[in-house]
Formats: sequence, C-alpha cells, structure tokens
Amino acid sequence: MSRDTSRPNPAYPNGLAGIVEHMNARRAPLGFAKGESLPPLDCDLTALAKTTVSMPPDSSRTTSDNARKIWEIARELTGQNALLHLNGLLIAHLRKRSQPSHTADLFLRLWTEQADLLLREMDLRWKVSSLTTFGDHGKTSAQRSTGLALSTLFGAMKLYESERLFSGRDADRPFTLDGRATSPLPLQMNAFSLTDGGLDVNMIGRLWEEADSDPVIRPLAHDMLQRLIDDPRTVFRRLHRLRVRKLRRMEQATAPNDASGVTVPVPKPRAGTPRWGLVCTTNAPLRDVARFVAHHLDSGASHLYLYLDAPDPDIAALLKGHPKITLTLCDAAYWKKTGKTRPEAHQLRQTFNATRALRDAEGTVDWLGHIDTDEFILTKGKLSSALKSIPDDMAGARLFPAEALAAPVTGDLPKHFKLRTTTDGVPAQAVTDIYPTFGSYVRGGFLSHLAGKVFARTGLGDIRLAIHRLRVKGADVINTATLTNAYVGHLHAPDWDSFAAKLEFRQTKGSYRIKSDDAPKTIGTLLQYLRDEEGEAGLRQFFDEMCQDSPELRTRLKRHGLLLSPAFDPDNAIEKIFGLHPNR
Repeated sequence: MSRDTSRPNPAYPNGLAGIVEHMNARRAPLGFAKGESLPPLDCDLTALAKTTVSMPPDSSRTTSDNARKIWEIARELTGQNALLHLNGLLIAHLRKRSQPSHTADLFLRLWTEQADLLLREMDLRWKVSSLTTFGDHGKTSAQRSTGLALSTLFGAMKLYESERLFSGRDADRPFTLDGRATSPLPLQMNAFSLTDGGLDVNMIGRLWEEADSDPVIRPLAHDMLQRLIDDPRTVFRRLHRLRVRKLRRMEQATAPNDASGVTVPVPKPRAGTPRWGLVCTTNAPLRDVARFVAHHLDSGASHLYLYLDAPDPDIAALLKGHPKITLTLCDAAYWKKTGKTRPEAHQLRQTFNATRALRDAEGTVDWLGHIDTDEFILTKGKLSSALKSIPDDMAGARLFPAEALAAPVTGDLPKHFKLRTTTDGVPAQAVTDIYPTFGSYVRGGFLSHLAGKVFARTGLGDIRLAIHRLRVKGADVINTATLTNAYVGHLHAPDWDSFAAKLEFRQTKGSYRIKSDDAPKTIGTLLQYLRDEEGEAGLRQFFDEMCQDSPELRTRLKRHGLLLSPAFDPDNAIEKIFGLHPNR
C-alpha cells in the first residue's frame, strides 16, 4: 500500500523534521556560575552515600541553570540518600546537547560501584530515566542497546496505558474475549495471537539476555524487567489472563464433560535464573536415549530424571554416575519398593514416575517437564529465559507441539518441523490447503497429539504430573501458562520404516486407536481403512502427503506460517556431552 504524502499529518504537521526540532528545543546545556562545577570523577561516593539530601536556600536557584536544577531535584528528594540526587543531576546534564567531559563517566562509575544502594532506594521513574541515560551515553554496545530498548518500551507503555484510561477500565482489568474488534492494525501488522503468539516473551527474554551480557547495566535492567513481569497492571499480564480464558474456552469446546479445574497456590519462586529439568519413562534403544539426554543437557537442562521401563545395561553404563542424571531401573524390585503393583498401561507408569520425580526434584530444579524420548525441547533462545517470563502465580507452563517432517533416509534426523493448523489465526481451510487429500481426516494436520506437554513448578505439594496436563485431586490445574516461543519437537514418524513399525501398536493402544465416540472422519478410521482396503500403497500415499519432508510441503506450510526450522542436531550434542560418535 502506497503512502499518501499530499495530505498533512494532523498529529505531526511538520513531519519528522518538526518532531526532531521539538525534541531538541529544550536541550541547551545547563550553565554554571563562576566557581561552580559537578563533583569530580574521583569524588568519594562512599562518603556521599552516608549523607542525605538537604534543601538548599531558595535564593540559590537563581545563581545558574545548574543551581536551579540542584534545587529542583533536592525539593523532590529531600531526606533521601545523596547518591540519588547526584544520579538525578548527572541525568539532567546528560540530557542536554553538551555537558562537562566527565559527566557520563561519573554516571557510569556511580552505577558500577553503587548499584545495590541505588536499586534499593530509587523510585521507578528515576530508574527509567537512568535506563534512558544508559541508552544515550553507555560505554558498551550492550549498555546502549539495552538502555535504548527499555527506554523505548517503557515510553510506549506510558503512551498506550495513558490512552487506555479513557476506556474506563482499571489497568489490572483485561478486556473481554467477545469484545474484540475486527478492524486492521496500523502498519499492516498482524494481530497478536493469544494462544500461540510469542512476541511478549521474545521481547522480554531478549532484553533480559542482552542486559545479562553487561555487568554495569545488568542489575538495573534485570530489576526493571522483573518488576515488569510481576506487575499485574501491564499489558503482558492482561494478555496472559486473556490467553488463559481463551485456552479454557477452547478446552471446554473440545472436552465439555471434563471436570472443572482448580487454581493451585504457588509459593514465591526462587530468585535468579530458573533451573529446569525433564522426566521421562522410556524403553527406547541406546542411541535414542543418548540423543534425548545429550540434546537437553546441551540445551541447558540442570537435571534429567530417566526411568528405564525395561532395564537396559548399555544405557545404564552410559548414564550411571552422571551428575546431572538420576537413573532409575523400573524392575520388579523398584515396583515392590514403591508398594504399588506395576500398572499395565504404559501411560499410568509414565504419570506415576513423573509425579515421583516432581517431588524429588524440589531444590534441584525450579521447573520439571514431562516428555517422551522422541520429543525434544526446541527454542530460539534459552528455555530458562522463557520460563523466567512466566508470572509467579502460574503453577505450570504448556509447550505446544511441533511435529517432525520425515527425513528422506531412514535413521537421518529431521531438519524441519510443522506446527498445528489449529494455531490461533490460521484459517480453517489451511489444513486442506496443506494436505489436500487427507487433511480433513487429520485434526490440526498432526498424526500425534495437539495438546503439547507441560512443565510444573517444583515444591507445589500433591500435584500429579500427567502426560499432557497437571492434575490435583482429580481436577486439572488451570493456572498453567503457555510458552509461545518454545515447542516440543516430536519425532512421531521420523521416517517411513518407523511409521510402519509402530502402526500396529498405535492402532491398538496409542494415538491411532478408534474410540467408541469418535467422529466418522478421524485419523484412526482413515488409517484402518487404508490398511484394510489399499494396503501399503495407501498408507505410503498418506505418509508422503502428511509426513514426508519435501520442498512442496514446506512451501505450503510456510505460506501459512506453520514451518519451523530450528537448529537441531542431537548427534552433535552426543559428541559434546559424552565424547562419543553417535553411531557407536
């Protein structure tokens, strides 16, 4: 769409030139009276920290611009620590076109040496002003980029939150799902997806990591980002509450007979970067287990809890004694020790083991996820950063699945994954556009589950870490957030041989079994028909359209924003973690 430049801009009639001129109109340097100056660069900050701000005489403010600013800041900060006054005065000078040559260096020295005191005693407005000053005068690229980004973020928040006041709603009260307008957003933006949108955590997570790379701005930036995600009156918290409502509505629509959920109280989380781990019950072969373990340790997992459903001496030899792995052999002695008869269904064994691990993991990890050996956590950044962005009152975090496209050679690892066509914002016809022959039979375009998997906070008491959800006393835990910048990459059918080999089990006990209340068009009924009527040729046609990696399928997925191509190389991780070639 071309821009009409013939009509004047009512908000900014003089355009960007007028904006810049207006911005610079009040940037004349603050003058000094004779004998007046800022404190020297080597001034005694420790001594100054032991004093408080006192109000200078009214007559002093007419002496110079600098003296007037000293008086104005003192009026606001009287009785507070003198370092706060110095910080404010330095900021006032650094906002101008010029200032004494050591001004920026003194500001940076102040934050290098006295950050703890400043953060403890400074109000939020001055913290934002300090971030802005880092953006303009930071010494390192990380200081400048973090300061500018956070200053812009907080400035934009002030604008839109001020305008929102005219809606009549308090800042902690989200809008309703049913009141959403359909008009387009400015600048041809796509609307944020409540169920799958990752813009919020991507912004916050990237800012957290950028600030983490610089020791001077890190304390201030991390303090403000923590306050941002903790404050219930921000757009981030309102969008989270809308997301919970939307997901609850979706779940109610697909499972109307489910019991109503409960909200689990969450103790105050441990400060600092979250530690995460995984629990898995497996009977997979050695190479698959090694890939699973190596990928996740290489991705930052603090601890893994592996339960060998069928004891395997080769796996035990590889993993036993590793400081980040708790390995449990689920033999007869194990089940006898638990006081429980070994459940017949593997799903029940998985849930039992995961729940035990969740209790044992308290103090070792802050979050524990429950996934299978053919599932891999996929993130663009660090999973710990994504978990850090979750509100403190959330007991769990859900990751939606990404299903692997089958590699052309049996045994090769996938390079691409597909996302669900039920993703919010994807049109209903996408499933048949991408999968023209079989799409109408396969909900979401997935052979496997659409629900994804969950992480649970440790230390929550009597919580069951089930396969796809958290449960307490027979009810679902509903204070579960959604991680939108992370997926569970599922190697459900990584090649034709694997698909064919597991077909019988999945039709009788797994995800392809036909249930009595199934609709006529389901993947279970389709695969049963193809197997009975068309044999391997029909099944291969289904596999090629739904699973096989090809340029044509990737093009159709990409057209709808459903193609994921992460950096995924667990064989390389095996060499890094175990020092072994993956084929050994």
